[in-house]
Amino acid sequence: MREFIILYRKELKGYFTSPFGWVVLAFASVMSGLSLSTAMKGFTDNAIADTLVYAAFHTPHFWFSFLFLFPLITMKLFSEEERLGTIETLFTAPVTTGQVVLSKYAAAVTFYILLWVPSLFQFLAFDWITSIPAPYDQGSLIGSYSIIFLMGLYFTAIGCLASSLTSSQIIAGIVTIGILLLHYFLGYVTFIWGNDFAAAGVFYQISSQLHLDEFSRGVISSPPFVYYLSMTAFVLFITHHHVDHRRWKK
Repeated sequence: MREFIILYRKELKGYFTSPFGWVVLAFASVMSGLSLSTAMKGFTDNAIADTLVYAAFHTPHFWFSFLFLFPLITMKLFSEEERLGTIETLFTAPVTTGQVVLSKYAAAVTFYILLWVPSLFQFLAFDWITSIPAPYDQGSLIGSYSIIFLMGLYFTAIGCLASSLTSSQIIAGIVTIGILLLHYFLGYVTFIWGNDFAAAGVFYQISSQLHLDEFSRGVISSPPFVYYLSMTAFVLFITHHHVDHRRWKK
């Protein structure tokens, strides 16, 4: 446990000791603010039945910034160690492969969660600044951030796996965003072809858009929890075995 904490602190510290981490934090803050302002403008121009939280998380700005966060925060996890040659030193240290993988993953998830603090503050500050009740309820706010957290666990694991496959951060980033875009567009299969084919239920269960749609309305269900947690465990399992293979191969 002590070794894991040391590795975790080292990885997390790396996000804040380089300008890149602060640039990513600024990017996430600006894009969340842009999504919120776009949603607020929509409320001003038209009568919208949905809550402000729902509208903010269904703007093009949101999905663009959301999907591109993961290659940014994960592409250097293993790739940079490989490029700098420090991966050999890490492999010869008295730590297990599981501790290495989980520490890097946990640090990336922690940083990912911190990226959403400004967004949450923006929603909470609405009624503080305007002195009028915010046009959303606690259910939609809790649901939205719950599904964002669940998706983040899975998507960060995908980025972690991609980073372990190559010594190039650019390639790791491209692989990550490619997989995430494929996953995103698979969620539109039922929108395009409807629900009248055998595998429709599968596509429905993996659709991030539908999950976000339901949770941001305050409708929290268990299947997305099972899906994202199980897929996260599966991808981390593959990452562990791949890194372990490289460790003993060296």
